[in-house]
Amino acid sequence: MIKIRLARHGSKKKPFYQIVVSDIRSARNGKFIERIGYFNPFAKDNEKKINLSSTRAHYWLKNGAKQSDRFLKLFIQFKKNNSSS
Repeated sequence: MIKIRLARHGSKKKPFYQIVVSDIRSARNGKFIERIGYFNPFAKDNEKKINLSSTRAHYWLKNGAKQSDRFLKLFIQFKKNNSSS
């Protein structure tokens, strides 16, 4: 099964997450199929907090990929921020 989820990177107490499409059997930070964006919870004022290729996310969701709970919340937040712009 394919899943869209977050892979944690960054240093201790300062995480940086990559939004990846991967097989559920892979480790959290292991092998992935495609990287479709990132989430930086500690972004400064002039930096983007969420960067996501929504076309690729829709492609994978349409082809049967499941989404993690955290990705779903980020995806809704990303759509809300981009629709207001």
